[in-house]
Amino acid sequence: MGIPSIAIMLHELIKLLYHARCSDVTIIRIGTSGGIGLEPGSVVITGQAVDACFKPEFELMVLGKRVVRSTHMDEQLVQELARCSADLGKFPTVVGHTMCTLDFYEGQGRLDGALCCYTEKDKQEYLQAAYAAGIRNIEMEASVFSAMCNACGLRAAVVCVTLLNRLEGDQISSPHEVLVEYQQRPQQLVGHFIKKCLAEA
Repeated sequence: MGIPSIAIMLHELIKLLYHARCSDVTIIRIGTSGGIGLEPGSVVITGQAVDACFKPEFELMVLGKRVVRSTHMDEQLVQELARCSADLGKFPTVVGHTMCTLDFYEGQGRLDGALCCYTEKDKQEYLQAAYAAGIRNIEMEASVFSAMCNACGLRAAVVCVTLLNRLEGDQISSPHEVLVEYQQRPQQLVGHFIKKCLAEA
């Protein structure tokens, strides 16, 4: 969970792909997220990963120096996934920006953490600004995922289901069985995409 963990995993995975001499690789991250202005259960295909300042970049420190990498997503892959969702027609799906944060609580404007130095009004203004900037969901991995895949020449996409609408609260209220079904939606979409690619191969 989060940027450090997925970065470690990606380093190891990409090295394995290199040593296995794999080519034309596509990597798709599926998961859960908090939605902005979307009904719970909506699926977001990330059109652009952005940071908490709404910038399409990932920043890290390398040998004490600031390194900034692009978080651009593969537009063709995004459209292919959108068409697959239309083919399925089972659940609402949108293409939108995904905000990647370093923290689950303050970094995402939650009011229910151990620390909170802002008001409900401040939170709503921030999330409304995010929505106006095209952001439709929040999670904690998309920026480093897209940045590393870009840097290594790999096609990549992020497909996440929203478990709540953050404009309406910070807590998930859907029953367990509903959440289980929601979490299967990205799997169904990406599974359909894989089957379609294999059929065309």
